[in-house]
Amino acid sequence: MEGNQLFPVFLKLNELHTVLIGGGPVGLEKLNAILQNSAEARVTVVAREIIDAVYELAEQYPKVKLVCKSFEQADLDEADLVVAATNNPELNVLIRASAKARRLLINVADKPDLCDFYLGSVVRKGDLKVAISTNGKSPTIAKRLKEVLNEGIPAELDTTLQQMSALRETLKGDFNEKVRQLNEITAVLAHNKGEGK
Repeated sequence: MEGNQLFPVFLKLNELHTVLIGGGPVGLEKLNAILQNSAEARVTVVAREIIDAVYELAEQYPKVKLVCKSFEQADLDEADLVVAATNNPELNVLIRASAKARRLLINVADKPDLCDFYLGSVVRKGDLKVAISTNGKSPTIAKRLKEVLNEGIPAELDTTLQQMSALRETLKGDFNEKVRQLNEITAVLAHNKGEGK
């Protein structure tokens, strides 16, 4: 099938256990991506060698555990999600097979064909998160789009989100009625903005 067939989801990594295999630069990149999006994520990093930067990052996050040893299939027994970030292609294939045998979703660094999910570029403004996917075709384009959106979306949008959330709590009725009321309110805002031009 043509086009991006990925289904976008936002995972509650603070309620899941992620096992990351790899403690080198690629492992650091993946760990950083996880923690930037979910500072309370519970992550176990398993690697025979762990670079200093991974140790330094882990020190800032109490839910990150470092295990300095070679990977064993039993390392995935308590996992909910797996990230393979080793520089050993054969080991990455073994990790993937072990994850699949346990029905776990896995991301294999730099190998889109071996991934069940990708760690996309993310734009964050307070509670607003926008994820960008190129279906594994071009991380560079995703990165550039992230830069454009970071510049284009004002930080004040988070204040608007908080105000809309507070307003939503005051509305009465079922879901459909609340949506109708919010549509009326936002239509007035859009109409007034148009008149101010």
